[in-house]
Amino acid sequence: MDGIMKKLRITIFLLPMLLVGALLAQEASPSPTNDRTRKFSNEFLKIGVGARAFGMGQAQTATANDATAGYWNPAAMVRKDALNYPEVAMMHASYFANVGSLNYFGFAMPVDSAGDRYFGVSLVRFGVDDIPNTLGLVEADGTINYDKLQSFSTSQLATMFSYGAKIYGIEGLSAGASIKIVYQSIGQFANAWGFGLDLGLRYQKGNFQTGVTLVDITNTFNAWTFNTETFVDAFIQTGNDIPQNSVELTQPSVRFGFAYDIGLGDKLSLLTAVDGQVTLDGNRPDALLASGGVSFDPKIGFELAYLNPQFRKVAFLRGGAYNLQNGVNLDGERAFQLFPTIGAGIVLKNFYIDYALSNVGDLSQNLYSHVVSLRFHIQ
Repeated sequence: MDGIMKKLRITIFLLPMLLVGALLAQEASPSPTNDRTRKFSNEFLKIGVGARAFGMGQAQTATANDATAGYWNPAAMVRKDALNYPEVAMMHASYFANVGSLNYFGFAMPVDSAGDRYFGVSLVRFGVDDIPNTLGLVEADGTINYDKLQSFSTSQLATMFSYGAKIYGIEGLSAGASIKIVYQSIGQFANAWGFGLDLGLRYQKGNFQTGVTLVDITNTFNAWTFNTETFVDAFIQTGNDIPQNSVELTQPSVRFGFAYDIGLGDKLSLLTAVDGQVTLDGNRPDALLASGGVSFDPKIGFELAYLNPQFRKVAFLRGGAYNLQNGVNLDGERAFQLFPTIGAGIVLKNFYIDYALSNVGDLSQNLYSHVVSLRFHIQ
């Protein structure tokens, strides 16, 4: 009962906020019909996947080396050190005192014996479950009827089909593409379908790696449908605007990265990585650099690996930082913010177990998220 009341206190106004928030995004953000573009659509796809990635500050565009590459850079599925076996990856992360959760499932496999072409599937879901629906809580006479308290979920789900292939004639170069299908729902009140395309390139020469991913290159769109009959009476009584069916657009963005793997004797190696993300949907207020509608956010990370006698990396210590921002502190003043991450991993035969502790808020608020992921090869 205490858990139910806690969620009730936290989310008693969540439904109107979710629906009105969608409406305000339509009103305040520009629309394509008048040369304006709605912003911040599909933001859940910018969170990231994989505990290895979170431990390294999300610097993955050049360094993704497993099934998660379908998300970070589809071209990275094809690499010199890629295992020529099907691979499965899973991840769970909790947010905001376990109120929200991010779950991921990925699969990648070679489609030829040489390992020059790979196919992958990624499923990403961010959701808040068991939200109290308070619309029918108050009777006509003003009394509260807890028997009418119901619950619903709000979720964002993306399915990505990825393909990567070696570019013949240029040693170390590969290219890839990911087709995205996005479904979002706010219980029985509203839902949306969306489609998009990512393109990627990756190049490796010796210990040097670089990559670039063009995200939402065709503008990913979400077509929203509001089931107004489920909430229109309550919205009219409370004076809220009624959302209208509409389309949101996610403008293109670019992820690029550089990495270098340094050998430290026979037992250790150090992978250092730097990524940058460029968004084109306006000057984001917390971006490290923003001008002329273009915002830039850097990410940095490292991975210290222990090698067994067969020179296979079997244990990892990771660290990094992302969301390097010009934010606002508790005093309302502009201040530089750094969100650090740490992580570790271990290999047990065909299984990779990874963990990361990732900061998802201001350092002064001590908001951390625990990220756990599991990978294994099918031989």
